[in-house]
Amino acid sequence: MQAEQEYYRSLIERLQLLSGENEWLEYKVNNYEPELIGEYISALSNSAAICDKEKAYLLWGINDKTHEIEGTAFEPKKAKKGNEEIENWLAGGLKPRVDFKFIELETDNGKVVIMEIPAAVNSPTSFKGTEYVRVGSYKKKLKDFPEKERKLWLSFEQKPFELRYAKENVDAAKVTELLDCASYYTLMNLPLPSNRDAIIHNMMDEQFVTEMDNGNYAITNMGALLLAKDLNAFTHLKRKAIRVIKYKGNGRTNAIREQVFNKGYAIQFDDITDYIMTLIPQEEEIDGGRRQEHIMFPRKAVREMLGNVIIHQDLTAHGSGPMMEVFDTRVESSNPGNLLVEVNRIIDTAPHSRNENMASFLRIVRICEERGSGFDRMEEGMSELRIPAPKVETGEDFARTKLYWYKSLNAWGREDKIRTCYLYTCYCYINEIEVANAVLRERFGIEEKNKAIVSRIIKDTMEAGYIKLSDENAAPKLRRYIPYWA
Repeated sequence: MQAEQEYYRSLIERLQLLSGENEWLEYKVNNYEPELIGEYISALSNSAAICDKEKAYLLWGINDKTHEIEGTAFEPKKAKKGNEEIENWLAGGLKPRVDFKFIELETDNGKVVIMEIPAAVNSPTSFKGTEYVRVGSYKKKLKDFPEKERKLWLSFEQKPFELRYAKENVDAAKVTELLDCASYYTLMNLPLPSNRDAIIHNMMDEQFVTEMDNGNYAITNMGALLLAKDLNAFTHLKRKAIRVIKYKGNGRTNAIREQVFNKGYAIQFDDITDYIMTLIPQEEEIDGGRRQEHIMFPRKAVREMLGNVIIHQDLTAHGSGPMMEVFDTRVESSNPGNLLVEVNRIIDTAPHSRNENMASFLRIVRICEERGSGFDRMEEGMSELRIPAPKVETGEDFARTKLYWYKSLNAWGREDKIRTCYLYTCYCYINEIEVANAVLRERFGIEEKNKAIVSRIIKDTMEAGYIKLSDENAAPKLRRYIPYWA
């Protein structure tokens, strides 16, 4: 309680220093007519969104011209509209719901009441069916100012979840307590500054931290997700920690190990990859009397799977987060949020990350690919081991990638062969490699004497509509293949 009071006292001091009322701040002394308050909540909430502010403020007890505290007679806990408490009455007139709150402070010059109003998020805030906005220091109907309305709707698209607040009102010392700032400098190959102010400056440049209206700081969701020492310290991000589960067999009925990685993604990325690789079964071979073990799934494919679930997850989804699952003969990654591109065009489509700010940083520190080629690299790894191409599935609220392992081509299913033929043809096409029977033989690990096997796979893939001849008139030995969309 004491900390909250100190926060709002320092907030008042900072707001008093501003040159005047603005579009997200309004001063009153004793004018607390309920209808007027409701209209101001709408106007200030909408204007805060336009001005890229997390919150707006309506203060009673401060002179709007001198900014001096004069005190107010307003008592929000006792105020009513008719027989209804004013807070309930105001909440009933607002759409969508606005979690405003009143704070009362006693000062040497009288009482100050602060109404803290969250910025509109996904749609304009209205009061009794009318949307308001601030134009300078005046309250107006939003519909009368189309340019303001356009900016408001644009703001909903421009404020991603990554840049919203994970934790507010922390001082510089608390920022460095919650975030592993030293790891940031290690990832960036930069020397660790000798003072905290320089660290905070860098954190703000990266948008991991923002300065609040009272001079303290807020840690953004991106800052927490990438650099948190413990995600459990951020209540609504706990479920975004990466879970790794190892099963016995190929079903989910017998989980034999589960690990939750509670540090920020950037800090633990390599540790998580290393851990997954220790869970992947090894293939044993006898070579000249010596027993040798070979990894069943390539590290580069696992690494790209992990990177994809991080940057493509829907962070706004409640109760779920990224997960990696290891079975005896397959590895699966899954994340909340559907795939943003068509499954069959996943290799050639221009990259589109759901969390672009986070993806940008992970590319800078070389955790994710600069050119959006994560799926390409997965296919490269699978090709090197002559195992099926990755399989991608998506639905309304999920995306899943699967890697399969088979000891021999005879164990592959028909769908595995067609998918691999198609995706490798796509991979070759975008890398300007001509695809002939010999190229696909190499991908499947088939000797030349068995080229008829590949010819059959090519025929099945063409009949399925995934690939076609680059030249319909080419002689059989000169036939080359391209994706159906080329």
